[in-house]
Amino acid sequence: MTDAQEPTEDPVEGAPSYRAPQTESLLRQAIEIVDEARPMPLSASSMINKDELLAVLNAAAQALPEELRSARWLLKERDDFLARVQREGDELIARARTRAEQMVQRTELVKSAEERARRVVSDAELSAKNLRLETEDWCDQKLGGMEVVLERTLKTVASGRAKLQGAVEEREIAADAEPLLPDDAVFNQED
Repeated sequence: MTDAQEPTEDPVEGAPSYRAPQTESLLRQAIEIVDEARPMPLSASSMINKDELLAVLNAAAQALPEELRSARWLLKERDDFLARVQREGDELIARARTRAEQMVQRTELVKSAEERARRVVSDAELSAKNLRLETEDWCDQKLGGMEVVLERTLKTVASGRAKLQGAVEEREIAADAEPLLPDDAVFNQED
């Protein structure tokens, strides 16, 4: 093999880089030799230079294994690239699914928290309403009790006043009937 037939190294991965096939140009050269060959008189055969055609065909045969190796390398590189892209795609999809699941869980947590908050507020409102009603009932009972006490007190006061008014009237009647005495004498008599 000549230096021109060896693949060059790829500076990035250390693998041979692609090179245009040499066998194709050699086969075209062989076709040109046959095409340009002088025809033989009264025959469909042509005269060609045997050594020249053999040299071209031998060069093509020697280049063919290297070019097949390069083609295989290209196919392997393509397969490796496709596998790497597939892996990266799968990883990206997996990350996206995980992220979506996290977002759904967060959304569900938020919904759960909002529902719990609504229940707590509802319970607090119900508790406040019950407490208000119980307080109103207690106040009504206390006011009712005070009303009864006040009515009794009012009756006692009214009765006391009535007695006082009756006593005052009796005094006035008695005063009209008795001679007037100094104030001290009136109080002393009552005692």
